[in-house]
Amino acid sequence: MDLCKISGCAWWKGDARMATTIAEVAVTTRKPIPSIEELPLMGSIHAYNRDRLGFLLALARSHGDASLFHFGPFPLVFFNSAELLRAVLVTHACDFDTGVVRRNAFGPIIGNGLFVSEGELHRRQRKAMAPAFQPRHIQGYADTMVAYGERAQAAWDDGAVIAVNREMIHVTMSVIGKVLLDADVFTEADELGAAISVALDHINYAISRLAPVPLSWPLPRHYRTKRARALLRARIQEMIAERRARETERDDFLSILLRTRDEDGRPMSDEQVRDEAITFFGAGHETTATGLTWAWYLLAQHPHVYRRMQAEVDDALHGRPPTYEDLARLPYTLQVFKEVLRLYPPAYALSRVALHDVAIEGYRIPKNMTVLMSPYALHRRADYFPNPSHFDPDRFAPEREAALPRGAYLPFGDGPRVCIGNHFALMEGHLLLATLAQRVTFDLVAGQCVVPNPQVTTRPRGDIQMVVRRRDARA
Repeated sequence: MDLCKISGCAWWKGDARMATTIAEVAVTTRKPIPSIEELPLMGSIHAYNRDRLGFLLALARSHGDASLFHFGPFPLVFFNSAELLRAVLVTHACDFDTGVVRRNAFGPIIGNGLFVSEGELHRRQRKAMAPAFQPRHIQGYADTMVAYGERAQAAWDDGAVIAVNREMIHVTMSVIGKVLLDADVFTEADELGAAISVALDHINYAISRLAPVPLSWPLPRHYRTKRARALLRARIQEMIAERRARETERDDFLSILLRTRDEDGRPMSDEQVRDEAITFFGAGHETTATGLTWAWYLLAQHPHVYRRMQAEVDDALHGRPPTYEDLARLPYTLQVFKEVLRLYPPAYALSRVALHDVAIEGYRIPKNMTVLMSPYALHRRADYFPNPSHFDPDRFAPEREAALPRGAYLPFGDGPRVCIGNHFALMEGHLLLATLAQRVTFDLVAGQCVVPNPQVTTRPRGDIQMVVRRRDARA
């Protein structure tokens, strides 16, 4: 199936009728894009790096659906409506790519996996790997997710104070290690977690500077980054070599990648398998860990929601670990996780770069212009989500969720580059919330200042300290 035709970009495959109309549409339907007040020469880069989420919210509140600002001499368009984001990410997906800044920031760390690759390579890899991420396949990993959740909570004493964000990283890293590599990395979580954190720090540095220093320069930051990259690559490469040497088939993602063939029957190279595996290992634990961290924080602040979720879990499970089949009987628990991802979407910002002049809902976007979009800001539009700063899982009751404008809720992006692991992340968050909610209650340690620290993802700044209160699970 041709993604470009699905995306309304048939001209990209040679449709001459479409090829002659783009410039005409841009001229005849042009809408002005208001510019914001900025510093000379530097534009808004300091304001963005000082308070990214505040800057994006201010743009949305002050300038509406579209605004123009600059990073140094480089102009960017900010879009903030469901219609505009859907036009960029879906309808005109083939008119944009993710841009050289993203490739230069992520590529040296994670290689040329799905998150970085473009064009035919991305299309081919995505099509080849999509079956492994369908719900019918990933449901087989439910028991692994629950087992690691049970293992984690068993180590927490009643009254213990834990850094809940670190604990969630340990759990989700263990899950992704098992389902991706069939390896028990629970005891390696600190080492691997540190390597991932160093890699993310470098990526954040690279995307936050007009002219980041190349990784090849001999700087302490770069030495740390290279060591972290070497650790991740070595760990994955060991697993690839081990799979190649074995004749028996395994059902982890790495084995599936090694068995995957494209439409011409060609297997992936070891390098491509390694790049995809590193991408999944990093993204596969980070999204859910961040969501779960914010979930426990928000639940501790809203005890009536916490009690309602725990009551649903108790009634459905009666003290036993959840299974995949139980998820249908835990709808409110899923609503909680979806509402958390509305308030704190792991990817707070998305960007695309125009491959040529293109008209988006009447706005002319010139070739090479960057379009910035923010699920964090979009999810706080009062016309989509009334009282948007309020934590209200009932927003995602089936009838209310169905009434949302198409494209108003994008925790995993949209279009041909929507997160391929979105079903995996939702299932994992759903199961781990249920697993831990019936065993413990988390109370927030008083006196903390908890704020987001938007780097590559929307992690909190520093640790969130919480007190573990063990529950007597209902028999």
